[in-house]
Amino acid sequence: MTAPCSCKSPRPANRLRLDYRAEAKRLGTPVVPIIDAHTHINGEHASALYAEARELYGITETWSQTQFPQAKAIKKVLGDSIHFVAVPDYMSDDPAHAHGQGYLDRITEWHEQLGTRIVKFWCAPRGRDYAKESSGDPRTLTLDSPWRRKQMEHAANLGFMFMAHIADPDTWFKTKYTDTSFYGTKASQYEPLERLTDEYDVPWLVAHMGGWPEDLPFLTGLLDRHPNIILDTSATKWMVRELSLHPRAELLAFFHRFQGRILFGSDIVTMDAHLSTDEGPRNMGSQASSADEAFELYASRYWALRTLFESAYEGESPIADPDLHMVDPDRFDEFAAPVLSGKSLPTDELTILYRQATLDTLHAWHNRP
Repeated sequence: MTAPCSCKSPRPANRLRLDYRAEAKRLGTPVVPIIDAHTHINGEHASALYAEARELYGITETWSQTQFPQAKAIKKVLGDSIHFVAVPDYMSDDPAHAHGQGYLDRITEWHEQLGTRIVKFWCAPRGRDYAKESSGDPRTLTLDSPWRRKQMEHAANLGFMFMAHIADPDTWFKTKYTDTSFYGTKASQYEPLERLTDEYDVPWLVAHMGGWPEDLPFLTGLLDRHPNIILDTSATKWMVRELSLHPRAELLAFFHRFQGRILFGSDIVTMDAHLSTDEGPRNMGSQASSADEAFELYASRYWALRTLFESAYEGESPIADPDLHMVDPDRFDEFAAPVLSGKSLPTDELTILYRQATLDTLHAWHNRP
């Protein structure tokens, strides 16, 4: 039984009007303290709200793709419980430089100033639009572009492990990426990954269940072919929608087969803009515009993932999922959400997913001499 909140109307992160603080108590303490291997924590004030949400839901450590200029301020809020993943300057006024020589230089800064040992390569198909606009070459951000190769070589020499965003949801390939001559097919996104994971014998964390949670047989083949690939469960809306669709026995068999190679991650994004009281035009794509909404945004992700993995809950997700409307606007509005089908993972599986897998991979690599 879920607990309603006192908010007057549903919000994108709280369609069901849950009291997320009461829900955290109802879920109780997780089987082990949870490590979130995939977040984007920015904003000193927002990070304090995030700290409350993660404490309520039993998360004790966070790996974050924080913007470099904010890292020290975020470290003051979260202390030694936050660890950083190197990312380029996404906010730069000169994106061509920021994702080229600028990222080479930034990797060195992450390493020397913050001791970072994980580097992120964002290779989403929509990056081709971004790259075309910023540099004229739509392939600048693909995994095997010349600049990427230089960055990989530099990072490998400094002792980094790699993280990559390779593909987006099937729903996007049905709607946003229909021009395969420009974006490629979903399967084609993995061709450079398979080559480069063989070339660079370091752990590769492929985010968002490898980018293909819809297809467990494909992921099985990918993981069998490349023992240095690991996955995380980040991108909560996407994971709730697609992992809920798999029969429990099939998903459990997948998690069991690849124990230690699947890490818990949420993909929570925090920023001080979420706390703004200037509401402006509101729509279901808006994330948050007050402290209350920001807290719900962050807490909802932990509620959804813990409910998915720990419980037998069967009902609508509290988080609006615009992908449903995008694919089938006649059936779904922008406030619609998929069914969340809890999988009740056994305690030993939860222990590995929530904590041990990250200790054995990210922590072990980060603490190498």
